[in-house]
Amino acid sequence: MKNKGCLIIIGGAEDKKGDSVILKQAPEMLMENDILTVLTTATEQPRETGQDYHEAFTRLGVENVRILNINTRDDADNEDNCRLIDNSRCIFMTGGDQLRITSILGGTRAYKAIKELYRSGGIIMGTSAGASVMSSTMIVQGNDNEPARKCTLKMAPGLGLFEGVIIDQHFDQRGRFGRLLCGVAENPDILGIGIDEDTAIKLRPDMHFEIIGSNSVTVIDGKTIQSSNVSELNPNEILAIMGVTVHVLPQGYGFNLENRKVMRLKDE
Repeated sequence: MKNKGCLIIIGGAEDKKGDSVILKQAPEMLMENDILTVLTTATEQPRETGQDYHEAFTRLGVENVRILNINTRDDADNEDNCRLIDNSRCIFMTGGDQLRITSILGGTRAYKAIKELYRSGGIIMGTSAGASVMSSTMIVQGNDNEPARKCTLKMAPGLGLFEGVIIDQHFDQRGRFGRLLCGVAENPDILGIGIDEDTAIKLRPDMHFEIIGSNSVTVIDGKTIQSSNVSELNPNEILAIMGVTVHVLPQGYGFNLENRKVMRLKDE
């Protein structure tokens, strides 16, 4: 079934105290009585992190901000916790460790509630680790500031909200081009999306996304790859790849996922 909701996927370190262009998307899309729930599962400092986002969203005009700390799988099956998700219009997943999100939420009532919220028209936002988990397959570990090498990339199942992509965050700031390129080389049908800090993509139901924020999004399209040595490499050897397509897109651009074409958006 086609999802009717919107994903806002943030590369981390988004502005919380200034213009907050990315976080401001929430109050612009919410109605007066809608609930925004900050899900702190990824972090081991849920109280502090939750308070930071409560202050940020309240400052931006969101009246009903709730903090939900699902810290165990029992919490994720708790009726009251799931009811809060059901009653929310927007879920915001904080940064931290993406494996905490998937290992705690996977297969639970809370996980099903989040997917249903998105399917039925809700807004799911996530930053850093909360961004990586959006895809069906997520990057868990890989070398920063290194050329692409085989057997240096560790991936695991994500939440499956955004199919057919791998998402990487803190992208340019931590030198993660090589590791995302390796992920695309291993499965050229998957689109690699690297999101810089204080930058986000906003995915709409018609399967196009637009870029929001102060930096860029890198899109790596493996369908045009002519050849690579990824299947021939010994562990840690450097990747050779020919014909891969790379787009670097700042705010004002978008990307159509159905035809894999860059879009130049009209100035508002």
